[in-house]
Formats: sequence, C-alpha cells, structure tokens
Amino acid sequence: MKDRPHILYIFTDQQYAGAVGCAGNADLRTPALDRLAETGVRFEKAYCTCPLCTPSRASMITGMMPHQVGISGNNQPIGEAFRSRGIGHTLSDAGYECVYGGKWHLPEGALPEGHGFRSICGFSDRDLADRCITFIRQLHDRPFFAVASFDNPHNICEWARQTPLPWGPIPEAPVEACPNLPPNYAIPAYEPEVLRMEQAAQPRFFRGLSFTDDDWRRYRHAYYRLVEKVDAEIGRVLDALRAAGLEEETLVIFSSDHGDGLGAHRWNQKWVLYEESVRIPLILSLKGRTAAPGRADAEHLVSNGLDLFPTICDYAGVEPPEGLPGLSLRPPAEARGDTWRDCVVAETSFDPKFGGLGTRGRMVRTERYKYIVYSWGKHREQLFDLEADPGEMVNLAVEARHQGVLARHRELLAAWVEKTGDRF
Repeated sequence: MKDRPHILYIFTDQQYAGAVGCAGNADLRTPALDRLAETGVRFEKAYCTCPLCTPSRASMITGMMPHQVGISGNNQPIGEAFRSRGIGHTLSDAGYECVYGGKWHLPEGALPEGHGFRSICGFSDRDLADRCITFIRQLHDRPFFAVASFDNPHNICEWARQTPLPWGPIPEAPVEACPNLPPNYAIPAYEPEVLRMEQAAQPRFFRGLSFTDDDWRRYRHAYYRLVEKVDAEIGRVLDALRAAGLEEETLVIFSSDHGDGLGAHRWNQKWVLYEESVRIPLILSLKGRTAAPGRADAEHLVSNGLDLFPTICDYAGVEPPEGLPGLSLRPPAEARGDTWRDCVVAETSFDPKFGGLGTRGRMVRTERYKYIVYSWGKHREQLFDLEADPGEMVNLAVEARHQGVLARHRELLAAWVEKTGDRF
C-alpha cells in the first residue's frame, strides 16, 4: 500500500441518495456502485451544499459554501482568489498528477485552463469512460488525482422537456411496468407558499405542473434508467482500475452534485430543500483500508461539498488551505473516533435570471430533525422529524409543542450564518 494513494473521484449530476440499489431501492439496478459500496462505506446522511449544479460544484472545488465564494446560481465562475486555492492546485502543488474529465459547469461545460487540472475529456458521457480507462492504463510515476464527472442522470431534464437525450435514448415501458408513485407524492400541508409560486414561475424547468399520475410514474422510470445507464459507464472505469492492479492503491470516492425531486411532493428538478433534492449518495472506498467494508454509516452528518476537500487532503498527506469549514471523512471511514459536527447546512436560491422569483432558502439538518426556512412568504419555515417522518409530510413548525426544537434550530442557523459570513 502506497503512503500516498491514487485518488479517483467519480461523481454524477442530479442523483438522489436513494437512487442506488445498495440503499435498498428495488426500482433500479446499480451493480457498479453496489460493488463499490461492498468494499467501502456509504454515508447515509450526506448532503450537498446547494441543490443546483454550479454552486454545488464550486463547493467541491473550493471546500467552501457557495455564498463564501460568491456563487448563488448556475453559470457563475469561481473568482480568481478562490480558484488559485482550489483542490486541483492544492494537490498538483503537492506532487499529484491532477486530471479532470467530463462535465465542469463552472460555468463552462468543459474544464478551462487555470484550475490545476489537465483535461483528459471534454463534456461527454459518450467518451468519458474510455478516456478514463486510457488514463488508468498508463504508467504512473507519481500518484494521481483523477476526477470523472458524468452528466447523467441529468438527462431527465431533457426527457421532461421532450427533447432528445444528449447521451443516447433509454428504453420505454408501459405505465404498468413503471415504478409506483412515491409515498410522499402529495404536497404537504403548511408547505411554504413560495415553492409553488417558484414552480409556476419557471414552467420550462418544472414540467411536473402538467404531469398526470401516470406521467410521474413514467418520469420515475426514465430517471432510474438514466441512473442505470451511467452506472454501467462507472462500472467500466472501476473494472479498468481493478484490471490495472490499482484497486488497493486507489481511494475511490463516489457522489453527486445534487438530487432530483423524483415526484416527491410532485416536484421534479432541484432547487428545493426537500430530501430528494438535497441528500446525495456518498461512497468512500480504499480496499483493504476502509473499516468494516460494506457498512452504511447513519451516524455522521456529512457535506460532500465541504468535506470532500479535507478528506482528499488527509489521504494524500497534504495540508489543506486555512479556513476550510469541512471535516475529513477518513476517521469515520477507518472507524477511528473523532469529534464531529452536530449539524449540516445547505443553501438555495431561485435565480431570477432563469425566471425565478429570487427566493432564498437555508436548511439545517441535525441528528433527528431538519429545519428549512425561505426568505419570504406564508409558512416560510418547515420542521421535520426525519425519524418519524422521513417523507417530510408533517410540518412541525406550526405546532406550539415543538417550539423549543424550532428555536434551537433557528439558533444553529443564526450561528452558522454569523460564522460563515452569510448575508441570508
């Protein structure tokens, strides 16, 4: 085992945490990700920093919250001050060979110059696995940090708009063969009114406004087929790593930038702070080193945007930039005791440039509860007991008997806002 392992970060776009077979989902098959989970640890309470592409990706690259790097919506660049201390520069300066393939979206579709990576593939799910395989098979005289960024299952956006899928078609099925509606299909009582107003303001994105029950079932079927499509590509990359004899020398991390509404609360797309949009898959595997392989960690509250950077630095033996708010996942992955956070925070903004009304929101997730607050409107606060109500159907914020829990979560958010310079 090398002291400085190779590192392979694979991530998808718009994949909800529950959209993997190893999470107990019987509506799809993900053999590649299931095999990866068998040799590693799957973090069940992992969240993105923002349920939207560019802000979430900015966090992954910088290790900071989107508001800290001045990004609130899509198609905004990382400022030069933060770009120079990004993860690519940090690892390349420490002697790692840093390569990037696939979707960038910060804001360019493909990786531009100036981020510490060498591009091995442009924005293409058709070519990305092949280019990664070619890179893996090369002789490596120093450790590498390789990023494979796939677009799917993001093609569900094109499917919903009834436009051609960029990376090829998926099989159709009669509605009887499609997944059933989710248990939390209904719009919950006392939901913030701004959510449906934002939905109505952006009909180009929120196609679910006109969906029938059967349409939602077809949507869920299409989404799961897209997940299976990208899982097959990921499997090819992992097979190449194994065939090259590098599996036990490579830390493999899998995640996604955000989730998808998937019909829960009749929501497609992202932006909203419900679980389906903001909770993401996160698997970490270093074969032979990960403790109790195959384990599902439901204890640690994780932020993939904040924790990815310090985790990679920890395994690489590299000092991360000062001031990063994240934590290394290496101690929990190796079952070593360490202090941990008592909450994780996410943020969102419905961008007026894309037709949104400018609504901003924040989420605080603690061990049992989840608090959400939006910037305006009736019933703008939500409080859910995720142990008793994992589908987020009962808003406890409107009940007097839960005011103590509500006040505590308000205080946690206020402290986070002050600590991170958030102007929410």
